[in-house]
Amino acid sequence: MTAGFTGPTGPGPASLRKGGGSAGPGAGAAPPGAGAAAPEGGSRRGALPALVSAHPLGEQLPAVYADDDFALRFVSGLDTVLAPVFTVLDCLEAYFTPALAPEDFLGWLTDWVGTELDGTEPLPLRRHAVASAVALHRVRGTRRGLSAAVELAFGVRPRITESGGATWSARPLGPFPGSPRPALHVSLRVPDPSSVDPYRLRSVVAAARPAHLPFTAEVTALTSPEGT
Repeated sequence: MTAGFTGPTGPGPASLRKGGGSAGPGAGAAPPGAGAAAPEGGSRRGALPALVSAHPLGEQLPAVYADDDFALRFVSGLDTVLAPVFTVLDCLEAYFTPALAPEDFLGWLTDWVGTELDGTEPLPLRRHAVASAVALHRVRGTRRGLSAAVELAFGVRPRITESGGATWSARPLGPFPGSPRPALHVSLRVPDPSSVDPYRLRSVVAAARPAHLPFTAEVTALTSPEGT
């Protein structure tokens, strides 16, 4: 419910299997030891030069193979393949930490926690959206949740007008507050309306609004500073 209505395609299981693993991921950077930049849209995990397996297969062979040069050289080739896998498993906790997860794996996290990003947001914003997803889900469908979702997507707090209301009366059978006709209107005031995609605004509002309310959304020009 943050910055769009469609999740990123992101790397699927096949792309994660291409290379196995990498050293511990860093925030916004290639995992340590990655020599070349990852191909666009691809995984950064793969075989790393001089990466040593944490569990060499040669040491686990029966003693009869201890002096067999061919057998030891054969399994050493498998060590090269398995070393990135062991490294990923050793750093698995970091992959599920939004601030540390590799950028390509972050695409999976955005789908899993239901952030509904469209994949075009800056990396820091995507990390923040994943980290705050649980808190936003708790208030989804409320005025507070809708305002937070739009502000996270566009960096501007919207103006929200709705038909509901709340009041109290000292006598029974008092008039009902609000309007009997349900409605919701979201207005986003920005200095340059042409810089905001109105369809994207509609998709964000549609995802975060109360499900039963029809709504309208618009982008307008900010003619005076907020609060004046």
